[in-house]
Amino acid sequence: MRVPLDLAETLATIVDEGTLEAAARRLHITASAVSQRLKALERQLGRVLIVRSKPARPTEAGAAILRLARQVALLEHDAASELGVDEGVRFRVPLAVNADSLATWFLEPLARAGRRHPVVFDLHRDDQDFTAGLLEAGTVLGAVTSRATPVSGCRVVPLGVMRYEAVATPGFVAEWDLPEGLARAPVVDFDRRDDLQSQWLGLQGVDAASPPRHFVPASSDFARAVRLGLGWGLLPAFQSAQALSSGDLVPLGGPAIDVPLHWQQWNLRSPLLDAVAAEIIGEAQRVLAPAASRVQRQRD
Repeated sequence: MRVPLDLAETLATIVDEGTLEAAARRLHITASAVSQRLKALERQLGRVLIVRSKPARPTEAGAAILRLARQVALLEHDAASELGVDEGVRFRVPLAVNADSLATWFLEPLARAGRRHPVVFDLHRDDQDFTAGLLEAGTVLGAVTSRATPVSGCRVVPLGVMRYEAVATPGFVAEWDLPEGLARAPVVDFDRRDDLQSQWLGLQGVDAASPPRHFVPASSDFARAVRLGLGWGLLPAFQSAQALSSGDLVPLGGPAIDVPLHWQQWNLRSPLLDAVAAEIIGEAQRVLAPAASRVQRQRD
């Protein structure tokens, strides 16, 4: 069965924009026309393709059509660029990345790629354990992920590890008599899925359920909360080196924890996607530790 590409593109636009009304504005047609296109595609395929939620999201069948639409759009752009008929149109590249990478090293390679190639980036921030799912769903073309096994139809490249160290302000250490007072001292967690601090506490022989917890679900704000003495937490060297050097933060000891990262992207021969990936991989392999060591855990 041949899938009408204009209808597949409409489905992709609905997913990108989140609602039929927003998709209609981008496509310069009415919301009714968008709905009619979607219904026509669903009738032709005999499947429900979109969950009518806010934002709209693809069903399993819809994800297959979304991947098709993304791949065709990328290949069309590459062909137009090779023929010199792209008229300077910037291609939207959706990527998935974890919060700590986004807050530290990830934007620099994107900035270089944006200067060298006609692209705009649509970044999806999620936990490393979930970014690979965005590839499977067709939402993104590439992802920084903890998953070493390739997603179906994708290829994977190891990026290195982000090394985390438990730190706190000198005043906080004195106030809570650390490390002896770890069972009582407030902890900063990223969110309720973040068990990095709990893992480190376990390595110190401390019950992770004992200390009170702050939740600060943004990477830069998490680091600032630790620097302000709200609690102690594990920070990557990107965010702690300067404060450790100045004495504004001090290490709590114990083992560092390594978070392994990988790059996965669709296995297409796309000069544009490969060029973007080369910038990301090169930067990661330059600034991240080359191999995981000690304890390996994941954190957004």
